[in-house]
Amino acid sequence: MPPTFRPLPAAFVSTPLTSSSGWTRGMPPPTPRIVLSFSCHTYLGSRLDRSSLGVVRATPTLFTSRKPKLSYNNFLLKASAAPTEGNSLLRDNFTPSTSLNWEEATVREYVAALAENGHPLVTQVNGENQSLSDDWLEKKTRSKRESFLQDSGSTTKAVHGGEQKRQGKKARAILDAIAMPIVQSSTFTFRSSSDCIAYNQGQYDSFEYGRYGNPTTRAAEEKIMLLEEAEDALVSSSGMNSVTTMLLALLSPNDCLVTTRDCYRRTRQFLQTILPRMNIQTIVVDPADTASVEAALKQGAKLFFSEMPTNPLIRVIDAENIVRLCHRYGTICCIDSTFATAYNLKPLCLGADLVLHSGTKYLGGHNDLMCGVLAGKKELLEKIRSLHGILGGVVDPHSSYLLLRGMKTLSLRMRAHNENAALLAQVLSQHPKVSKVHYPSLSSHPDYHVAKTHFKNGFGGVLSFELRGEPFGMDTFAAGIRFVDALSIPHIGPSLGGVESLVEQVCIMGYFDQPQKVRRELGISNGLIRFSCGIEDKSDLVNDVLQALEAV
Repeated sequence: MPPTFRPLPAAFVSTPLTSSSGWTRGMPPPTPRIVLSFSCHTYLGSRLDRSSLGVVRATPTLFTSRKPKLSYNNFLLKASAAPTEGNSLLRDNFTPSTSLNWEEATVREYVAALAENGHPLVTQVNGENQSLSDDWLEKKTRSKRESFLQDSGSTTKAVHGGEQKRQGKKARAILDAIAMPIVQSSTFTFRSSSDCIAYNQGQYDSFEYGRYGNPTTRAAEEKIMLLEEAEDALVSSSGMNSVTTMLLALLSPNDCLVTTRDCYRRTRQFLQTILPRMNIQTIVVDPADTASVEAALKQGAKLFFSEMPTNPLIRVIDAENIVRLCHRYGTICCIDSTFATAYNLKPLCLGADLVLHSGTKYLGGHNDLMCGVLAGKKELLEKIRSLHGILGGVVDPHSSYLLLRGMKTLSLRMRAHNENAALLAQVLSQHPKVSKVHYPSLSSHPDYHVAKTHFKNGFGGVLSFELRGEPFGMDTFAAGIRFVDALSIPHIGPSLGGVESLVEQVCIMGYFDQPQKVRRELGISNGLIRFSCGIEDKSDLVNDVLQALEAV
């Protein structure tokens, strides 16, 4: 008596996040693993026609005709290897040696059964899915659709006409376009069930649904992989989405991570308010305190995460030594290189496991898109990509196109950003109304020597400086406002990395609701100014800053 499928009560039916082999929708499927445990029989006669695709039945079919129809209703899956009296019309008895628990059976087992019995749509050769000729299938699908549309109604023609005809001039033009086309599609279709099966087995190289990937976005990821010398890359909807998805994917309850005191305020907020709910501990150290980093790693910290340079005080960690320590203690190392970009620093080449960017900034470069970037080891990116497909922080194809366009001029822009910031830092360091300048090109910077060994072309376009006066006095606060408002070139805004210069008084823009005791601990004084140099002429920027300082 063959087993039958018995659905569980509704209250107990659920879709697991992963299969027994670890695959999750949105991840690259694993290498096919065929497990057969039932007897398969096929009818005498020609192979099943392509139109016979239907539902595979797991129970016997009663024979009522000497010439049964060639359909899946006649394709029997039996638990017993022994033929019965009713199957004298059958041949090719197949009896696998192992047993199968039907409650554990997946579609993969059904596909294996069809392939084992030589189904023309799904033929297994050396463990790989060999679909029928792509050219043949393309022509058949195309001619069938075109013939149908000729006789269809106006509404059907309006929906399907032209767009699904993807051969000839249009196909060549897409391939020959110098700019990557914007593939503005949320769903990607299959020409046949065979292609869909092959996709799920990792043997049909395409996309399925926009949350799991898009051709324009993948082109941007592949460009990032080349720039960062990474095994894989993932572009998401924002820098913060990249940060939070990475942390949630790689950390578990009771884990510990290490980070630096000076970091982007929203990252700090996530570490301080969200991760503790998951019982994940964060150890905060000074960017230059490598000894404290090692002490935390010895305690079993799962992840080290730091910006380089940091925001907004432009500190620089000793990445080489920290990476070496992370390797020694088995800790994942992720460096946020937003301020530096691959033009100035390649953390992966120093041995880091992951590099992160707010692509909104220098990679995009024009203040017209939002996206986040992760690149690094493939095994880590697969974990992050899996959760990314669940959380849904997807970048839209048009933003991916803008990211592609922006990265084409990254080196040209970064050269100008570096030069403008270095010159402005030098001028400000000698001005009587400025008490301190935070930029690694200056020998007075606390991380000057470490920065010189790590950065190859420059230190990025962001610097910060403090106006002279009582750090937390009202007079200094008012002086900061007068300086910012007296500037002519930079816009007042919270971002950075675009071709236009941006300026902010940090305590107003980012710490408006934070008490003085918190800002004092973080080094956010009333007169702290963050200046993101654009690519304007150096002399214009310097002259504008000098005239604005006269108002202080």
